[in-house]
Amino acid sequence: MIFNDPEILLSAFLLGFLGSTHCLGMCGGLASALGLNTQKASIQNKTITSTHPSSFPTLLLAYNLGRITSYCIAGLIVGLAGFWLSQQLAALNLLRYLAGIMLILMGLYLAQWFNGIAFTEKLGSKLWPFIQPLGKRFMPVNTVRDAVGIGMVWGWLPCGLVYSALIWASLEASIGGSMLIMLFFGLGTLPAMLTSGYFAQALGNLIKQRWFRSSAGLMMIGFGIWSFPIVQLSFQKIVS
Repeated sequence: MIFNDPEILLSAFLLGFLGSTHCLGMCGGLASALGLNTQKASIQNKTITSTHPSSFPTLLLAYNLGRITSYCIAGLIVGLAGFWLSQQLAALNLLRYLAGIMLILMGLYLAQWFNGIAFTEKLGSKLWPFIQPLGKRFMPVNTVRDAVGIGMVWGWLPCGLVYSALIWASLEASIGGSMLIMLFFGLGTLPAMLTSGYFAQALGNLIKQRWFRSSAGLMMIGFGIWSFPIVQLSFQKIVS
């Protein structure tokens, strides 16, 4: 169970943290409208205006709360599907191997050695046209309710990183485990989404350092290999 595997939660956090520069590119305009005291920001040819610039920290936090809430809801949905699948097929070991492979692919992506998870962006693109119109009712963003609402909508943006995390979470065959993966993934994106100015630049420089990304990628690849049942069984035989 994921509750006994802190390395899985660490991997989810690292995935969100190191992928947060991508998050800023996808929804940074909206975050700027809420968090950088900017009156207007253009997001996908739409203008979002905040008439209460003095409340920008609250709006920014509310936006991110909504976004991470959507991640957790998505984790719940895929967790239910993964749990049902594991019960029907009695293929828990197979799911563990697939989860390990996803971890390895995401580790390769974070280290910028292989972008094998790009295909997942197409999955979200099928769903996004049905969800995106819901965001109109929360614009312009003037209240905490608006910020939470637009955050929940933007949480379903067709981002390859998010949908890769969802595929990985679905393979945990645990409803609570899948939600925790998405929660920690969302928490990993917060440092970049909540900082601005010098701190954002310093954080961005750290994330872009090759040694940092390579180290995190190798760590995630190691976690992926360790999650293979045959590897754990072999280790137990060695130490016993």
